[in-house]
Amino acid sequence: MDNLPKYTFQEAKVKLEAFCAYQDRCTFDISKKINEWGLSDEDRSALFSYLKESRFLSDERFIESFISGKVRIKKWGRNKVFAALREKRIPETLIRSGMQDIPDDIYFSNLRALASQKFDLLSKEKNELAKKVKLYRYLAGKGYAMDEINEVVREFF
Repeated sequence: MDNLPKYTFQEAKVKLEAFCAYQDRCTFDISKKINEWGLSDEDRSALFSYLKESRFLSDERFIESFISGKVRIKKWGRNKVFAALREKRIPETLIRSGMQDIPDDIYFSNLRALASQKFDLLSKEKNELAKKVKLYRYLAGKGYAMDEINEVVREFF
């Protein structure tokens, strides 16, 4: 009795349409949903075909909106964005092409803004080396590369 699908094909189709219409999704997200619902392989492939043909599902569009949101709103660096997309099992070729669309001016202004905010928060820190280490660690945690961080941190010290 547990092996019965949670939804019929038609119910799953409607639910996935709503799921994809709410925000861009990747193939991995849809795959997880379909697995949770216990649908057959035949239904699974039919749903994927339908969602792609109807333009509810597009990994390229997902990558574009994901990168845009993480860089512009959350101010993530390239390393963190890349790792997050790898977790979603997006092919590296698609990730790399999407990463090329990150505007350098926005990217580096984000890095400078984050460094400035963190530097101000660390104003009570007496030890310059400790302050520098904390700033490096924070920016690396946000996903920025060491050479990018070095360039910006030199402006503060």
